[in-house]
Amino acid sequence: MFAGIALGYLGRRQSMPWIGKVITALIWLLLFLLGIEVGQNEQLIRSLPTLGLEAFGIATICVLGSCLAAWALWKHVNGRKEEEA
Repeated sequence: MFAGIALGYLGRRQSMPWIGKVITALIWLLLFLLGIEVGQNEQLIRSLPTLGLEAFGIATICVLGSCLAAWALWKHVNGRKEEEA
């Protein structure tokens, strides 16, 4: 990582429009290899239904919490506007 930072720092004056495509290809390759690793893990494959249910529950709670926080912030901001008027 530090070598990449150093190369980026040294090459910051050069235009590298191709770097985004290289990064995207490497990320896809990394995800593909991760998928192969997960597919070979029998214990993980057997526990996918449980993990999926837990992930769904956590995601649902996070979305509801975010909506509640956004609603509270909206009420707070609008309450201040009404007081100023």
